[in-house]
Amino acid sequence: MAVSRQQVLRYRLRVQQLDATGPRAIDDVAALDLGVQDTGPDGGRWALANRGVEVEQLADLGSRLALAWTLRGAPHLYRRREIAEVAAAVSPFSEADAAKRVFDAAKPLREAGIDVSTALDVVAGQMRDIVRSPTVKGEMSTALTGRLEAPYLRYCRSCRATHTYEQPFRLAALRAGLELVPGTSPPVLTRIPRWTGPAERVPAHLDVVRAYLHLLGPATPAHVAGYLDAPVREVKQHWPDDAVEVDVDGERRWVLDTDRPQLESGPTVPGTRLLGPFDLFLQARDRELLVPDASRRRELWVVLGRPGAVVVDGEIVGTWRPRASGRRLAVTVDAWVPPPETAVAEQGEQLAAVRGLTFAGVTSSGVGPTR
Repeated sequence: MAVSRQQVLRYRLRVQQLDATGPRAIDDVAALDLGVQDTGPDGGRWALANRGVEVEQLADLGSRLALAWTLRGAPHLYRRREIAEVAAAVSPFSEADAAKRVFDAAKPLREAGIDVSTALDVVAGQMRDIVRSPTVKGEMSTALTGRLEAPYLRYCRSCRATHTYEQPFRLAALRAGLELVPGTSPPVLTRIPRWTGPAERVPAHLDVVRAYLHLLGPATPAHVAGYLDAPVREVKQHWPDDAVEVDVDGERRWVLDTDRPQLESGPTVPGTRLLGPFDLFLQARDRELLVPDASRRRELWVVLGRPGAVVVDGEIVGTWRPRASGRRLAVTVDAWVPPPETAVAEQGEQLAAVRGLTFAGVTSSGVGPTR
């Protein structure tokens, strides 16, 4: 079976519900299967709003969703009722996988004869004991440093202090039954109510390999491994039996068999979206498929201060940035292809409503207000 780049993009927009035209309950957002990354002011709430969740539901996220550090150590939103299953789903597949996910923290641990998987459990146990009430990350880090041995610690030049390696700290938090309080900066950790530990089994829709193939497929094992920070060989060992091969513009990829009909026959997805910088649609590890032009990719995926993406009828046609001043919010667009002004303004108004601000119009880079 051969499919085009355009078919892949249309498929992803549909399965990620970016074609939303009506209200959607938070629990019904498909992207929550893999986690909705909540980085920056236009993170989780804006991603949910773009998938049909109304502002009123976003006001009380904590009752339905839990925020936790998970994949790549990034904060992600999940259905609160599934958080124990999520904890199991995002755990490393093996010791080798755990070592890769913690990066440079693995070397001193192994030199001391400590398995990384064991180290994560040790850190989690101490974190659980420290957090008896909501605790700011810095306070947690200071307390944790005083409890851990040298292989767990490093000297941080920017902080001019010795503390726990960052990735073990983040990846152990959910193991400890700790969630993040949304909207806190610096982050505040608190205990997950009625926590009894990670679940013993992972339901199919939360399996991270399956979820990637469903929401960001067709894909290769290397794409999935890049998203998880896992070794490719580990991903291959957990490859779904019902993944079927497809040809995407001459490249061998895979998609779940149940998703193949949508991939083959899906119509064009009309509409305009201002996607946040870390929206799931932009998290696919095949950036060259999303944006074929290398110079445009460099504009969109910068290391610091990443902009959002303007998507029109399934294609990324430019970047955008929010400009907040007091209680007013404007949107500045750098268009590669001119987007529909009215549709962009409507998205800007919705973004301002999600932030609880007044919309101040759309500007183009280097140009005055267009509305």
